[in-house]
Amino acid sequence: MRNIIKFAFSVTILIFGNNIFGQSRSIDIFSLVQSGKMKGFNRTVTTFTEGNRKGISFDAKEGDGIAWIEGMDFTNGTIELDIKGRDILQQSFVGIAFHGQNNLTFESVYFRPFNFRSTDPLRKIHAVQYTFNPDFGWEKLRTDHPGVYEKGIDDPPLATEWFHAKIVVNYPEIKVYVNDSQTPSLEIQELNSNKSGKIGIWVGNNSDGQFANLVITPK
Repeated sequence: MRNIIKFAFSVTILIFGNNIFGQSRSIDIFSLVQSGKMKGFNRTVTTFTEGNRKGISFDAKEGDGIAWIEGMDFTNGTIELDIKGRDILQQSFVGIAFHGQNNLTFESVYFRPFNFRSTDPLRKIHAVQYTFNPDFGWEKLRTDHPGVYEKGIDDPPLATEWFHAKIVVNYPEIKVYVNDSQTPSLEIQELNSNKSGKIGIWVGNNSDGQFANLVITPK
């Protein structure tokens, strides 16, 4: 009996890897794109090397763009990655999509780098955003729930520099941290009843973006 239990446990490890213990898993998005296992929807996705950083780049087009990670579902846990946008008004929306059911139905947490250090106080509080598409886009949330699903960032990075995002999903709560802050920039209750689904990188209308060092820690 002991040998049977040991064998079953070994098979479980082979199938699920470190995820069964909630250990962090680095996702090599550079290699996934190069091997064709991470393809862009409404975007061309390429790879880049910048010093010690290897990552992926999206081109800019009208509409949303997503690159799902093939064969991976996400439920609860922590998503961390490095992001670089641009300081161009209304042309830099960069973030992560998760609990995806298809290319139209998913949750997202994304950033507007052009608002990070804006001198306009209204723009400055529109730095980080949660949405649940297609029912709860940013316009509806801003109109119906002003100041709830988007916030500013304390000690924000420059719009054109790399920053680190940490998104903690513990259904129904989401907390978003930027760089080394111990205080969440955004803390919301999810609007999505789907508790699991696909995960990928997301960019918004007319936006390109660069992404690297994706780490996922399942709960």
